[in-house]
Amino acid sequence: MPHRTLSFLSNQGGLVDDLSVKIFSNLEELSQNAARLATEYINSLLAQQEIVSVVLATGNSQLQFLDALVRSNLDWSRIVLFHLDEYLGIPPNHPGSFRYYLSSKVEEQIKPHKFYYIQGDALEPLAECSLYTQLLQQYSIDLCMLGIGDNGHLAFNEPSVADFQDKEIVKIVKLETQTRQQQVNGGYFPNLEALPQYAYTLTIPTICSAKQIFCLASGKNKASIVKRMLCDSISASCPASILRKQPQATLFLDQDAASLSN
Repeated sequence: MPHRTLSFLSNQGGLVDDLSVKIFSNLEELSQNAARLATEYINSLLAQQEIVSVVLATGNSQLQFLDALVRSNLDWSRIVLFHLDEYLGIPPNHPGSFRYYLSSKVEEQIKPHKFYYIQGDALEPLAECSLYTQLLQQYSIDLCMLGIGDNGHLAFNEPSVADFQDKEIVKIVKLETQTRQQQVNGGYFPNLEALPQYAYTLTIPTICSAKQIFCLASGKNKASIVKRMLCDSISASCPASILRKQPQATLFLDQDAASLSN
């Protein structure tokens, strides 16, 4: 596929292949609008079905979004929550654990129907993959939240392991050094040695099976990878580029993240 040119993207966004792109002036505006649209979508589903399932993401891009979402007008007792990924071997009380992040920022603020966590410190990791696979298969994913890694990963589907035709639903992968450094830079671990080398992740086809996908990226540090995602070929070398084949996906950017792409 030829490289894309984004001259057709306005300051407010547009379409890149099948991907809808929305651009906002800053992270707060991005987060508030993403939370509003997520709330409207979930409420529309709750008017038609008893239970809605949502996969949540973690990281600094999600903080303001999650804060707005937990304060929104939703019947959480009818919402089942999952999450995208977790470090292998990490206990739930570790400040770098995604279970810790989502428990403190989401579950403690609401009362969901159920929050199914990946047990990072499970004694049998492959059995944990199977168990989480079975849980996901009990529900169709109504909404999947995403961020974009500095190397273009979605969840922990690194360029070195991302498979657009993956047969697995959940798997264990080795993390690239760039991803591990990103987590250290985010303040969740003191140094690389303290950060696990492997992690659980939902696979690319699992993510793309969601009925709706919201992907959030903000800040100048994301501008280069966002440009690669939107302009270069759709390839596992930039896993996030697969979203350009997903008409149910929306990419939410602030002006800084979009600065090289419009």
